[in-house]
Amino acid sequence: MNRRVRARLAAGARRELWRAVLTLMGGLRVQGLHGLPAGPCVIVANHRSHADTAALLAALPAGRRPAVAAAADYWFRGALRPGICRALCAAFPVRRTGGGSADLASAARLLGAGHDVIVFPEGTRSRDGRTGRFHRGAACLAAAAGVPLVPAGISGTGALLPPGGATRRPRRGQVIVRIGAPVNVAEMTERLAGAGGDAVADATDEAHSRVMALIGAR
Repeated sequence: MNRRVRARLAAGARRELWRAVLTLMGGLRVQGLHGLPAGPCVIVANHRSHADTAALLAALPAGRRPAVAAAADYWFRGALRPGICRALCAAFPVRRTGGGSADLASAARLLGAGHDVIVFPEGTRSRDGRTGRFHRGAACLAAAAGVPLVPAGISGTGALLPPGGATRRPRRGQVIVRIGAPVNVAEMTERLAGAGGDAVADATDEAHSRVMALIGAR
């Protein structure tokens, strides 16, 4: 069995696991999958809960073999947590205190191998329910790899498993994942070439705007 087949089987197992968990907790609704590009992409989403990762892994088709950028200082500490994180979330570490840009840039190899890469560009979970500004790393990765930047809006996870949720009882509720229209970073770069613009900054702002619109959709 080759590596690609093993990765797809593993992604399928994660998808079914998290779909089962979310179904038990109140259900999962997914919109906009038809808008995903045919090839790999960088997916950016709002971040209100650890359940956001589960929601995206449950929503995306297994054939896209998604990998998740995860905070190195939180998920990759200790003897057991890194292995669990890799097995259940296909995660790779990204430093939040220096070196994170290089960590994300190295994910271009995952895109080159056909994986989608999931990034939460706020860098941390929202504590007040508001979506913070997006950092540039995801758009830089999409530009370097020549792939689209795809916005995803996640609703319901903040109530299901809020920050500090380990000390609270999770509440049942439906989780909704909405996939939006891709941002073509390469096209923006070409359009702004020689004009003194910043395509990465523009793509980051556009992705943020589309995620906000998706969260507000009804």
